[in-house]
Amino acid sequence: MTTTGEHHAPARGGPCWWGRRRAAALDLCLGAASALECGWQGVSFAGEAGIPVAAGVAFGALAGSALVLRRRWPIAVVLVAIAITPAEMGFLLVVVGLYTLAASELPRRIIGSLAGMSLLGTLIVTFVRVRQDMAHEGLDIGDWFVPFASITTSLGLTAPPLLLGMYVGARRRLMESLRERADSLERELQLLAERAEERAQWARNEERTRIAREMHDVVAHRVSLMVVHAAALQAVARKDPEKAVRNAALVGDMGRQALTELREMLGVLRSGGDGVRAERPAVPLAAVGAAAAAAASRAAGVGVPADGPSLAELEELIGQSAATGMVVALSVEGAQRPYAPEVEQTAFRVVQEALTNVHKHAGGAKTYVRLAHRVSEIAMQVENEPPPDGASPSAGLPSGGNGLVGMKERVAALGGVFVSGPTDAGGFRVSAVIPASTR
Repeated sequence: MTTTGEHHAPARGGPCWWGRRRAAALDLCLGAASALECGWQGVSFAGEAGIPVAAGVAFGALAGSALVLRRRWPIAVVLVAIAITPAEMGFLLVVVGLYTLAASELPRRIIGSLAGMSLLGTLIVTFVRVRQDMAHEGLDIGDWFVPFASITTSLGLTAPPLLLGMYVGARRRLMESLRERADSLERELQLLAERAEERAQWARNEERTRIAREMHDVVAHRVSLMVVHAAALQAVARKDPEKAVRNAALVGDMGRQALTELREMLGVLRSGGDGVRAERPAVPLAAVGAAAAAAASRAAGVGVPADGPSLAELEELIGQSAATGMVVALSVEGAQRPYAPEVEQTAFRVVQEALTNVHKHAGGAKTYVRLAHRVSEIAMQVENEPPPDGASPSAGLPSGGNGLVGMKERVAALGGVFVSGPTDAGGFRVSAVIPASTR
């Protein structure tokens, strides 16, 4: 940014302080024209001052050529114009110098001071010259004419270039401000596009994680029970045919339930409307987190299906585990009341996964399921004793190690607290507290 407020791009290769070759050519032409004008006026100045004509012409040409420096040193150009005003030189130098000064980025007090000096100098010189000419010609127009002519001439020579320069400078600054604002908006749009892509990627990752959790809950629990029942069926097939028939019926029921839940999840993935979408809406990056993900899911109806498992099915879930021979004791504290679907489904999944882990790692161990309905939260705890001696701890069931992680993620997504770990007696305890976001 130069003092004239022009934005120079060095890449354009302008000579010296000029940013453009066109600007350099214009200033050189103006400087040459001003030098010729002042040189021609230097002839009459030399006659009046009693100096050689060549000296007057050289002085005028040198003073006029200062206009070439108008973009670099506008103050110097105006001072030169003021200095040669008594010699009645430099009309072009004054006009262009004042215009350049007014269009520059210099403080307004400096511009006003130099413009006032130029106005005063022109006023005095014009006043003296008009009086001399009237006296020489013997004209008697009136005392009012000399001040009128002086003021009119000085204002006409000073005001137009000054006002035009101020207008051009203000317009230039406005255009630069608009360009900067446009660049800023472009950068903001680019940043928003990048954030939108990040949000979309985050939403896809969150959806994949959610689907993986659902698949794990359904497959791990149902199939684990089916494996346990199948092992029991194999053991009693010959000894107790009736019990074998019951176990076979339970295996079939669990298989059908698993298929039903899998179909529901696949339906969510296939559907693109009807209030259920397969991808989460975009949310601000500052809200990315488990709680924000749960809020986005609730707002958009995204998540597990609305007709998924609830606390009303908890007794049936415990009954299925008891049917495998596990001793499960359920205790409920407080008055049961309806909760938001995601709260009930999360509570159900926590108990379900905890029971699955007991089947895998502590087969035959006595298990206690505790559910507490409190004023502002719902708490659940699943604790098992050490497995009895001689019991197979895993019944040949594989473990992916994601069960506890999935439970913690589910609870944290609703703003709850999840704790798990071994007990002093050698068993294992899973505890969770979820805010009771009732309907």
